[in-house]
Parts: sequence; C-alpha cells; structure tokens
Amino acid sequence: MKKSDDFKEIEVLFKKLHKDIINGFLNLDQKASIQKTKWKYKSGGGGLSCELSGGKIIEKGMVNFSAIEGLVLPNSALAKKIKGDVKNFLATGISIVIHPDNPFVPCSHFNIRYFETDNKSKNNWWFGGGFDLTPYFVYPEDIKSWHQSAKTVCDKYKKTFYKDFSKQCDEYFYNKHRNEKRGVGGLFFDNLNTQNKNFYKDFVLDTGITYLKSYENIIKKRTKKKYSKEHKTFQLIRRGRYVEFNLLYDRGTIFGLQSGGRAESILMSMPPSVIWTGKRGIKLNKFEKDLKKYL
Repeated sequence: MKKSDDFKEIEVLFKKLHKDIINGFLNLDQKASIQKTKWKYKSGGGGLSCELSGGKIIEKGMVNFSAIEGLVLPNSALAKKIKGDVKNFLATGISIVIHPDNPFVPCSHFNIRYFETDNKSKNNWWFGGGFDLTPYFVYPEDIKSWHQSAKTVCDKYKKTFYKDFSKQCDEYFYNKHRNEKRGVGGLFFDNLNTQNKNFYKDFVLDTGITYLKSYENIIKKRTKKKYSKEHKTFQLIRRGRYVEFNLLYDRGTIFGLQSGGRAESILMSMPPSVIWTGKRGIKLNKFEKDLKKYL
C-alpha cells in the first residue's frame, strides 16, 4: 500500500515529537542511559525502540516509535466498524511508559497513533491516543494539575473533548478482574476522523507536548522525597496491577502481538521489577487504603 502525502507528513511529525520527548527525559534525568534498537516489520516499515534505564529518576522507560505497513488489520485496531474489506493498512505511532525509581513519583503513559487503510470509504483513516497517570502515593494537587493540563489542551480544540476523553480514560484503564481503576486518569480517545485531518493532527501532537510538560512538573516536585523500604515494596506490588492490565486488556499490546510486531518492543512497557504477594503488614494495608480512595 502506497503511503499518502498525509501519512508521510504525519510520520515525520511523529518522529520529531518522539525525538523531542526522548531529549526531554534525558535532560531531566542525565544519569539515565538509553539503548536504541531499530527494527523492521515483516510486511513493510519498522520502528525505533528506545529503552531508558539506570537513571536517578527513571528506573525504566520506554519511548518507542513505529511506522508499519500491514496486510491484515487486527481486530484490536477495529474499535469502530469499517464498512467493506480492509486488506492493507498503514499505521504510525508513539508509545511511552515511564517507571520512576522513587515510589512518590507516579508512573505515566502516553501514546498517539494514526491509521490509514485501503478502504475506499471516507472512514479509511483515524487518530487515537491519550495519556494517564498511575500514582502509588497520591498528592491531590498533582492529580488536579494533571487533569487541568488535560482540560486546557482539550479546550483549545473542542469544549466537549475533556469531558468525553476523561470519561473514556477512566472506563478504558480499568482492571475488571479487580474492579479497580489502574490510575487516576487523564485522556483516552480513538477513531477521531469526523473533522479535518489537520485538526486532529495538531490535537494529538499538542497532547504530546502537554504530557511531557505536565509530567516533568510532577517529577520535579516528588523525585527528591525520601522513601522507606515499605514505600518501595508497595510500589512493586502496585506495579503488578500495571502488568495485569497490559497483558489482559490493553489494545496496544494486543494489536502489537496480533500484528506480529517485535515482542521486545511491545513488552518493553513492563516495569523492571514487580511483586505479587498476599502478605501485608499494617503499613502496606494503610498505603493500599489511602490509594484506593482515589481509584
């Protein structure tokens, strides 16, 4: 399938945003090392997987870019009904997950994506993405600023975006088997194609800039706070919820695996260490109770 001019432009802009976000994190955590892996996709295209690790702030981070051509669009990408057969597709996107070392700094996630298909209908392209925050120890002012940043970027484009996308985020990032939200929310959107393509292109790029600035502000406030062994243990336990969601429900993970993507890149979002245990002392139970008030 030949790349359209629109796809080429969006691919270039996504690559630039990917580079800018990597530089942003490396400037913030100059102790972090980065390992870059270029990979090719079986039916065309490929990507650049970047793993951050060993930093003073970032224990492990994934900042990935991809632009691929596929022959069969996996069901995980078909969040909307597409009329007619889809035999070829193009997809480009950025996917980010940051697992901080300090338990008082939340884990964060961001992704944007753009699809084109060979379907002849007007619905042969769409944008998706979003960002969300997963704290282990909650600071209400951080949650407020996170959501205010999300609302501000949404309001620039459409006044209903924040209400709609925040609700979708809460509904999507949900561990059904535990009857529990994964984090404190943010934005989640998919199938954006009813307005001008440039309108959505600008919006998703703007969410990337907003994500980085908002998350950097939280990191700077919390990363120097001293923590105990119990705080770290609780972080590792709660990271297990992240793993559960990504393996059981996350459409990005499922899409990557269904489409035959590079497993190491897809699973790079997993935390560096995690604990599943039923043993809980008084402190850990209190941490859990305090967190669940916000979930």
